Amino acid sequence: MEDNSLKILGSCAALPSLKMNQSAYALNMNSKTFLIDCGENTQQSLRHYCVNHSRMNHIFISHLHGDHCFGLIGLISTLDLLGRRSDITIHSHKGLEEAMRPQLDFFCNYLHFKVLFETFSPFTSEIIYENDKIEVSSIPLKHSIPTSGFLFREKPHRRHLRADKAKFYNIPIEQYKFILNGDDYVTPDGMIVPNSNLTLPPSPQKSFAYLSDTAYNEKVVDKIKGVDILFHESTFLEKDRVRAKQTFHSTASDAAKIASLAEAKKLVIGHFSARYRDRKSFLEEAKPIFENTFLGNDGNEFTF
Repeated sequence: MEDNSLKILGSCAALPSLKMNQSAYALNMNSKTFLIDCGENTQQSLRHYCVNHSRMNHIFISHLHGDHCFGLIGLISTLDLLGRRSDITIHSHKGLEEAMRPQLDFFCNYLHFKVLFETFSPFTSEIIYENDKIEVSSIPLKHSIPTSGFLFREKPHRRHLRADKAKFYNIPIEQYKFILNGDDYVTPDGMIVPNSNLTLPPSPQKSFAYLSDTAYNEKVVDKIKGVDILFHESTFLEKDRVRAKQTFHSTASDAAKIASLAEAKKLVIGHFSARYRDRKSFLEEAKPIFENTFLGNDGNEFTF
């Protein structure tokens, strides 16, 4: 996987097809790999699509429906067989650890690493993970059971030092960190050189939003404004809107409307119902509303 990219590991909804697996997505940001949801067969998809599991230390589960978490126990067992020694943290709603701990104790009591669970509320938006470069926030969604989306966003970057100006003013290397943090530079003879003359604006923050499973919900728009890639479920087509409403899922046009309102740069749709054999119909429905829409089929990779 390339850095700052999304790899689709499973694009089906509750019922997998012969060639497509259930929900699972590998996100690579700043040389870290995050697994989002873990349907059955995720472990096989990770290996098939050459995702480096050694950098995968955090798993985010959107909700406690089986097609989003039944693959966890098999994945954990296989990681141990592959020689994993680093602890892994599963971020989820309350209830997953209670369901999984007996399985771990029974089937995986030999593990050479710890499986840690960190719970968060599905009813509020909050930062649920961060390191020195990235923050991950939860987003309450609208589904038949409590469900959360996730926003992965880089922390603000420092400004870029202008090498020509640093050389011109003969700035000592030990002063660089202060200038990059926004300080002006004072020359030995007392002249103040404004920071704006020494630096260039920081690089834009990369971001990715994951919204699955959910009915159409404009409340999420402000939280994902301007996101580089939006993954939004599109389980159904408009002809099956009644079924979408009954099951608290979205159509392809719903996903496109949210992407348009949020001014996303790119929309990836997935979590397709197995009732549809031709997925091109999803693009035909979404693109008139949001042109930069792509099908999230198994194995596809999207960079940002």
